[in-house]
Amino acid sequence: MTDTWVALEAGADPARRRGALRLAYESYAGAGRVEGPVRPVVADSWRRSARARVRPEGIAYVELPDDELAAYRDAHPLSRVMPLFRELMGGYAMDGEHLMAVCDAQGRLLWVEGHRATRRLACRMNFVPGARWAETATGTNAPGTAIAVDRPVQVFAAEHFQRPAHAWTCAAAPVHDPGTGRLLGAVDITGGDRLAHPHSLAFVGAVARAAESQLALAAAPPATGTVRLSALGRDEALLVADGRTIGLSPRHSEILTLLAHRPEGLTGDELLTELYEEGTVTPVTPRAELSRLRGLLGPGLLRSRPYRLGGPVEADFAAVARNLASGALTSAMTAYAGPLLPGSQAPTVVRLRRRLADQLRAALIARGDPGLLADWAYSPWGEDDLPVWRALASALPVPQRAAAAARVRELDAWQRR
Repeated sequence: MTDTWVALEAGADPARRRGALRLAYESYAGAGRVEGPVRPVVADSWRRSARARVRPEGIAYVELPDDELAAYRDAHPLSRVMPLFRELMGGYAMDGEHLMAVCDAQGRLLWVEGHRATRRLACRMNFVPGARWAETATGTNAPGTAIAVDRPVQVFAAEHFQRPAHAWTCAAAPVHDPGTGRLLGAVDITGGDRLAHPHSLAFVGAVARAAESQLALAAAPPATGTVRLSALGRDEALLVADGRTIGLSPRHSEILTLLAHRPEGLTGDELLTELYEEGTVTPVTPRAELSRLRGLLGPGLLRSRPYRLGGPVEADFAAVARNLASGALTSAMTAYAGPLLPGSQAPTVVRLRRRLADQLRAALIARGDPGLLADWAYSPWGEDDLPVWRALASALPVPQRAAAAARVRELDAWQRR
């Protein structure tokens, strides 16, 4: 195998590989050992699936009922490129008796379209709109694993973690917001053995890139003087201003986060206090950082006396806070790409990060919506959050509760040590 992301190299025998994978899967399911022709990306995914306590005999559960699904997907950014997906993939799916699927960043299927008979077969494993196919919910599968590893991936036959999916082959690629780099979801092609070919992975990757290009072209230009700051879930923030996208160092990310939080501006002494532990640096240090930052941004974007940004700022963390304040919890969760500058130790950034996370967590627990709770619990920042896991275990229907309840017991035991 020359490419670990491709399930079968050109010319390989699908039937032979299918049999070998079935033996390898049963060995892993029975003894927890990875043996035989299992690609590293699949072996790693199996281990993550096992840690998430995905049931090999289970199927995906439908998380968004039809009435909620329609409104949610109409407001989703990927709805703007659905005509492109249909144009590029619709005929291919129909002619090949495949399915085209699009999911959000939490692995929830928003659209599943294609050959009617294939759709009926896929319904047996709940490969339907509204179902959660995140890797943490249904194990190894192309859309869920593409989101987990953030790159195109193909999954064939018994590489799927859940047995009801073993008859299928799928290839998926993540789609990102071209302005911020935020993961929006994934586009997928699902069908039979004929998709077990390098071309299907290359095809779906090209479709994802085309979608990102169209999103970039369709993006409304920011109002004159508006600055967009993306600092959630990343240590190095992105600044979009005057048609430029600027990657920032960790320290410059902290400075701009503080200035976005305090639009009235900060004095040098205030900035020193908010950036550094008391007594650890002299005032010369932040002045030097500000000088370098001004050289990067230009004097129009960074002003002094006091230090402030030279125009309105649209910060992603502020948008989450506004949505929370207005009760728009789903919108807040959609916009929350992770903790604010997670690696920062700047005192005020730490306080802002904790406050936003605590407010969002409290709102999730109070709402008790199992889908939103699962979004948090199965995220990298929520996997050890015992209160949220307890709320999720209580909110889920009884047949779907086992994995969450097991995680609660595991976390509770760990915290009692």
